[in-house]
Amino acid sequence: MTATGVGSLPGEDIDAALGLVFTELPDLPHLPELPGRGPGADMVGRTAGALADLHVDLQPSGWRLVSRAGIDERRAADFLDRDLDALVRIAADHDGPLKVQLAGPWTLAATLQTARGPVLADSGATRDVIASLAETVRVHLAEVARRAPRARLVLQLDEPALPAVLAGSVPTASGFGNIRAVEPASVRDALAGVVAAAGEVDVAVHCCAADVPLKLLADAGAKAVSVDLATARPDHDAVGELVEAGLSLWLGVVPALGPGVPPPVRDVVEPVRRLWREIGFPPERLAETVVLTPACGLAGASEGWVRTALRLVRQAAGVLADAPEAVSP
Repeated sequence: MTATGVGSLPGEDIDAALGLVFTELPDLPHLPELPGRGPGADMVGRTAGALADLHVDLQPSGWRLVSRAGIDERRAADFLDRDLDALVRIAADHDGPLKVQLAGPWTLAATLQTARGPVLADSGATRDVIASLAETVRVHLAEVARRAPRARLVLQLDEPALPAVLAGSVPTASGFGNIRAVEPASVRDALAGVVAAAGEVDVAVHCCAADVPLKLLADAGAKAVSVDLATARPDHDAVGELVEAGLSLWLGVVPALGPGVPPPVRDVVEPVRRLWREIGFPPERLAETVVLTPACGLAGASEGWVRTALRLVRQAAGVLADAPEAVSP
């Protein structure tokens, strides 16, 4: 059974962050984001600065599409280049899985701005961002593969805004209304195009909101769905269909912020065992289907809690791998 991280970590030292990840999560390490370094190192800024044939700058309202590259975009690109180069120092000979993250198409559309408001309110701008992100996926994966040529890459698309896009609850520029909901078929098809751009690389879609559209993500071609088990309200039938279809479930089981006293490992694994009992699959399939993660990114956590959280998910994965019979009814 495998454990991995969601994405972000605190601090500004990418070498130290990679060292921690490769030590604590050796079975599926990831290239972390370090938003503490400032704008452009955050999830959205990192991806926006890498968009193919589109340019962004940073405004009080957030990242905005503009006609030419400026200092904000160059800073974001520089952060990403430095992080990719840091992979060479630790992952040049890594011959196992390695995960990288990009913001997903609908989170970008809901978050990026045009001169008139959110990209999501402009169908042409939305199409441009989605097409650009597909090319960015191809380029980014090639750049990672160049630094870690022996690794088996995994791409995580972060889609925290996806449920809001589907529900029509993304606010307009004025904040007094909401942008009309996007049809599920359109959401699925656009996401599928970005997933397809990854080629042979498996794609996981992460969403730490409550109403994660599991079937839509599977229909878009995701090989794994990543949720916060404490926040999501997964429909058991939908979860069972994912497992039956061979998808991997990435379950967030450790809080992103330190709760004061770390939970014992038995408390971390119990919700996983309970879910597995309720969906009714054989215990021996648990280890091959489930990956454990923190609930969400850890950028807001203390460095002490980060170490504890990563260690807890790794230990919990070991417990479930060693005792699959414990999930029997």
